[in-house]
Amino acid sequence: MFDDWRGFKERKLSNDWKRKFSELARVTRGHILKMTTAAGSGHPGGSMSSMDIYLMLYFMARVDPKQPYRDDRDRIIISHGHTSPGVYAALAAAGFFDITPALHGFRQAGSPFEGHVERTIPGVEWDTGNLGQGLSVGIGKAIYSKLSGNNYHTYVVMGDGEQQKGQIAEARRMAVKYSLYNVTAVVDYNRLQISGKIADVMPQDIRAEWLADGWQVLEIDGHDFEQLYDAFHKATHDEQHSYLIMAHTVMGKGVSFMENDESYHGAAVKLNDFDHAMAELGIENDIEVLMQQRKAGPPPRFKNHPPGYPVLDPGRPITYSPEDKLDNRSAWGKALMSVAEINMGRDGFHMAVFDNDLAGSVKTDSFGKKYPGNFFQCGISEHNTAAMAGALSVEKFLSVWADFGVFGIDETYNQARLNDINKTNLKLFCTHSGVNVGEDGKTHHCLDYFGLLNSTFGWKLITPADPNQTDRVVRYVLSTPGNFAVIMGRSKLAVITDEQGQPFFGENYRYHYGRMETIRKGENVALVAAGNMLHVALKAWSKLAAEDMRVTLVCVSDWSDLHIDDIKMLASYPHVVTIEDHNVKTGLGTAIASTMLSTGLSTGFTRLGINKYASSGTPEELYRMLGIDDDTLVSKVKVILGEFLKIGC
Repeated sequence: MFDDWRGFKERKLSNDWKRKFSELARVTRGHILKMTTAAGSGHPGGSMSSMDIYLMLYFMARVDPKQPYRDDRDRIIISHGHTSPGVYAALAAAGFFDITPALHGFRQAGSPFEGHVERTIPGVEWDTGNLGQGLSVGIGKAIYSKLSGNNYHTYVVMGDGEQQKGQIAEARRMAVKYSLYNVTAVVDYNRLQISGKIADVMPQDIRAEWLADGWQVLEIDGHDFEQLYDAFHKATHDEQHSYLIMAHTVMGKGVSFMENDESYHGAAVKLNDFDHAMAELGIENDIEVLMQQRKAGPPPRFKNHPPGYPVLDPGRPITYSPEDKLDNRSAWGKALMSVAEINMGRDGFHMAVFDNDLAGSVKTDSFGKKYPGNFFQCGISEHNTAAMAGALSVEKFLSVWADFGVFGIDETYNQARLNDINKTNLKLFCTHSGVNVGEDGKTHHCLDYFGLLNSTFGWKLITPADPNQTDRVVRYVLSTPGNFAVIMGRSKLAVITDEQGQPFFGENYRYHYGRMETIRKGENVALVAAGNMLHVALKAWSKLAAEDMRVTLVCVSDWSDLHIDDIKMLASYPHVVTIEDHNVKTGLGTAIASTMLSTGLSTGFTRLGINKYASSGTPEELYRMLGIDDDTLVSKVKVILGEFLKIGC
């Protein structure tokens, strides 16, 4: 059970609570200054203006300091993560942990108390700091509350400067469209940001913008605990509206020389002013003690409590025959429906699919028609979708997002990076990737899907080669925790067959993540291809074989984790040729060569890939223009084989 008062149950805040909050505000503001001054850096100004909001939420929302990870808790999202000193001080005051380690360990290398809020801290729901993403995260949490039946409330605290971010507008429209009245937003409206007054840096009418998108707006004194409580009570219990609470506050609240001074937005109080600040707050100056404790090393980290990944039955794979003419994206859509039909309705299983105005193209339309309550049409708002779907995926929930490559990866790299930091389990399926998109032209040719995602530490990228492998990859990805991006083109593809004409990725094929597949065996040269390019490479192989030049053809589907045994196998050939529908500087060839060299192996190496932005045209035309067609590949291999003959290999 939660404490009796939690959930803003009482109609009014009692006088006892008012007195308690006033005293806590004084003490916690002192803690903010101790943290930042001991560290010599941080953001005390906004932390002090947000302090009363944090105290109200961590004491009055339905959270449990003794069980901070219970599934039915309210979610409190801190969007302006630089106010971490205020968050840590409020959480400690509410009983989530002892404040002392935070006071001396703030911003110290190896400490859990980082400069921006982190999920490793009990009570913190999301690693933030990239401003503008918090409301999207809150919307994801609100969706989980609604679909899981937990019926908790989500509170999102934001800065006023970050209202300049467009992603917030995407998120608030999403909340209204889907009647997510279980989310409340709060703006710490101190009217200052790093460069000065928000009205000077970038004028905007925050109230009018939120009203225009269908939210109710309550303007209050953010340092008046009675007004804060009344606003949260109203927003929490009104089941017909979403609310923004504009809390008018004072940057640096509580210390006269800091108040309304933007220089303290991102700078700690100097030691020679610290005693003055402590005196105003009536708090002992023990900064020398804290700095001595800091020298002893960082405090220990907290134990992590992941919620677990939903148990999923991947179902029986669908096998397509050589007579089937199908694109990978259609095979993905069919596999999605197959998995959904097996698992939807099972107790404890929840999933959602997100779309950005492309359902018919990315093949999520069938799911949307059959499961409309679990299908979210987000319109053209990819930034919000990426963060929202990612936030949902860290709950015990299957979160699936489908988009074109240029939108799902190129446009949303910042969100993908933050999802990676938060160790999400997002399943991203990108169609229309590479120059295989064809006639749409260079603005829509996603050429850097691997290069971007490989710049993170957790995303895994898979490029299935045909509809059969796509089906099996989809089932694996949906049933496996972690962030996965499955990359597909637009064109219809023939089913890859073995030399007997049977589906290579057929009934007897078992997909093993991280391993290469030898499609054809030969000698001297290993042709290595991925995704759509396997068809090009197979045509080249057939032309070479017809001239009695049998080389080895290898398929790589999993670029992110190349297996050392496969690298050794490639290095055993005198020459390796890679071909890819990707920027040649940062793609498959580079990954293989780098892995090979780092393990002390080497061989002759040729990389074929995209070396410039292409024009509109059919995929076949563009492949020829860019030198990644089957005839160019044949010519390259013949030259390499000719060199072998010259030296007597």
